Amino acid sequence: MMKLNKMKLAARVARIKPSPTLAITMKAKALRAEGIDVIGFGAGEPDFDTPSNIKQAAIKAMDEGFTKYTPSGGIDELKDAIINKFQLDNKLTYSRSQIVVSCGAKDTLYNLAQALFEEGDEVIIPSPYWVSYPDIVILAGATPVILETKESDGFKISPEKLERAITKNTRAIVLNSPSNPSGVAYSYDDLEGMAEVVVKKGILVISDDIYEKIVYDDFRFYNIASVGEEMKKLTVVVNGVSKTYAMTGWRIGYAAGPETIISAVTKIQSQNISNPTSISQKAAVEALEGSQDTVFKMVKEFQARRDYIVEKLNNIPGINCMNPQGAFYVFPDVSSLYGMSFNGKKISSSTDLAEYLLDKVDVAVVPGVAFGNDNHIRLSYAMSMENIGEGLRRIGEAVAKLTVS
Repeated sequence: MMKLNKMKLAARVARIKPSPTLAITMKAKALRAEGIDVIGFGAGEPDFDTPSNIKQAAIKAMDEGFTKYTPSGGIDELKDAIINKFQLDNKLTYSRSQIVVSCGAKDTLYNLAQALFEEGDEVIIPSPYWVSYPDIVILAGATPVILETKESDGFKISPEKLERAITKNTRAIVLNSPSNPSGVAYSYDDLEGMAEVVVKKGILVISDDIYEKIVYDDFRFYNIASVGEEMKKLTVVVNGVSKTYAMTGWRIGYAAGPETIISAVTKIQSQNISNPTSISQKAAVEALEGSQDTVFKMVKEFQARRDYIVEKLNNIPGINCMNPQGAFYVFPDVSSLYGMSFNGKKISSSTDLAEYLLDKVDVAVVPGVAFGNDNHIRLSYAMSMENIGEGLRRIGEAVAKLTVS
């Protein structure tokens, strides 16, 4: 009989936590399966269907027998579509050897961390941050250095603050614009200031652009690599088709950057995923090269929802919500509710409030502490206007029942 100590888990497992956003979404789905009418604001995926032209490209690939292994770093046809996308949208020029395709942007980020970081390295992560960034760094053996930002500063880091955070051990900074969870996006001037510091210090920028196309109010998206050639040499751009084309389940992400780094990521992929899914790669080609009409329609609908949810949240006493420039989340400040209680149960944190909303009014939100800011909660508005309205009505009802302790 095998001794128990032979089956112990690696220490790295204890150093990370499960994705809280996925956990909230799964809990809401489980409650719905029990017949409970839960309004779930947790989902980080568009509620729109994948456009039909993209699905047809996948069907065509299957019909033609394109169901075998592909090159580890992706097929040339998709790499060329990605190259064209960067040239058209970002005025950035890359070659095939500077592109790698992975199983989603999260897989891309994970493989990048494995290729770049090790024990003793520090990676700067501005907060609020996407929940997986710190754990991806930890799994590579490196140390995430959380650089806090304030809502009063628009949740943006300044060049001065960035420079102060850089040490001799700093290898990179992760930049997400538009941001999950805040929806904040950096302007060209913002990026130019940061680029001066990055070039001066010679650190790497991992630019997560997954929400690039989901921006509002005529905001123009820029990538820090477009600031100049020196900055481009120090940037790895991560993107994918999941959010823009409602293709979360297709699992296609990609990165562009220095050939040495991309080659290393491709080498790692050859050992951990073999290759991205063949059928999904063909679908991604169509997503990037086909009609973009559905993207424009989706963004227009998201903007209408954003306007609605921000207005309604700001009408609930004790909740203050800034207006995001992109993505499909709001990140309202709910700290004014802390110290209040319902039936003797005190609300002291974002986790307490999230539990209260789920238990009392069947509304699922994600606690802000998961994103590095306990004063806030995150709500996704990737759902129908009807469900948004009903969810906000319930939140207002729940908040009205809280009393000062």
